[in-house]
Amino acid sequence: MSWMKGDLLSKSRRLVGGLAMREPVWLKAMEASPPPVFPRSNGNLKKIVLPEDSYVRRFARKHPEAKLVDPINTVHAFIPDPARVYGCRVLELTKNGISEDDAMSVANMEYLAERKEMKKAYKRLKELAVLQDKTPPPKPYLSSKTEM
Repeated sequence: MSWMKGDLLSKSRRLVGGLAMREPVWLKAMEASPPPVFPRSNGNLKKIVLPEDSYVRRFARKHPEAKLVDPINTVHAFIPDPARVYGCRVLELTKNGISEDDAMSVANMEYLAERKEMKKAYKRLKELAVLQDKTPPPKPYLSSKTEM
């Protein structure tokens, strides 16, 4: 029935009317209360653009290693990606009166400092795992070669 146009109700009516099938038990009940019809778009969908999107693109070009490995992972659903954090931070700084270039450099320095802290914390975790004879945790930041 996929070649027919329309919803289940109209398809069933046509098949019953053309004597291709017997009238189903549910057809009269469905005709009495048909399912809702949702409006369809005519192809003129507007692209959703957020104010920080230009900064997010610049960040992604500058730091390709910062992209998420698995964007659909539900564990990290509430943790925004670093590019989005960078874009929001630049917007926040520009609203406070800092020039765009200075805001971008400050946000970039904050990102690099946070990344450095995470690497330092991973190094310490690795040392503790070796001291306790346990397997070290997986690396939080993979190299570009490893990702490819």
